[in-house]
Amino acid sequence: MTPPPDADYVGRYRPRLLDLFCGAGGAAMGYQRAGFYVVGVDIDPQPNYCGDEFVQLDALALLDTYLTDGEGIPFDVIHASPPCQAYAGLAAKDGRHPRLIEPVRAALERTGKPWVIENIVGAPVRAQIQLCGSMFGLNVRRHRLFESSELLFGPPMCDHGCQDEIRAYYGKKGWLVWTPAAANVQKKGRPPLLRGSVDLAVNDMGIDWMTWDELREAIPPAYTEWLGARLLEAMALSPSGRSES
Repeated sequence: MTPPPDADYVGRYRPRLLDLFCGAGGAAMGYQRAGFYVVGVDIDPQPNYCGDEFVQLDALALLDTYLTDGEGIPFDVIHASPPCQAYAGLAAKDGRHPRLIEPVRAALERTGKPWVIENIVGAPVRAQIQLCGSMFGLNVRRHRLFESSELLFGPPMCDHGCQDEIRAYYGKKGWLVWTPAAANVQKKGRPPLLRGSVDLAVNDMGIDWMTWDELREAIPPAYTEWLGARLLEAMALSPSGRSES
């Protein structure tokens, strides 16, 4: 993969971010809003990807290519969201899903570039911060952990009590939401956990371009919009320019 065709323009005016395991681009949209030019990479086709460019490749193989070809990495920041199935619920016990966080971290550390790893609570992320929908006025909890090579400070703690309704974006479309955890939430007098939908995701997740299956894997763009701004501060970058390398 080569830098974007307008690399000179992008390099001067928008820092470049490599979005690994990108899915349909929940993270990409937030980084774009923060001021990044975003190139997504995923092993599967992503016809609804919202970033600036998409390349269908194996993310780890691409990192290995960059690390061995001696030409350097034509990006200012790397974000990676390795598949979470190996760390979630019953799927974590069946051994069928790859555990990629450790090899991804090892590769990112070798790049010498600023990087971020995102995953679910329970994954082996050396979390610096945890983000929640309630921090951004969204009707989803969707706690996600973020580890970074940069020193980042999180926003105020999440407040689930501020949400009138809380909707879930996981599982099969149309299924009722009932789990022991959800029942326990309702026993404590908190709002019930409701099933989300593609239409409701516009307000709940800030996403209006994904299918249900894509939404299940996505994070709200508000997370990475906030995170992207912190990265720019930490890297002494701004949307109107970037550090010389």
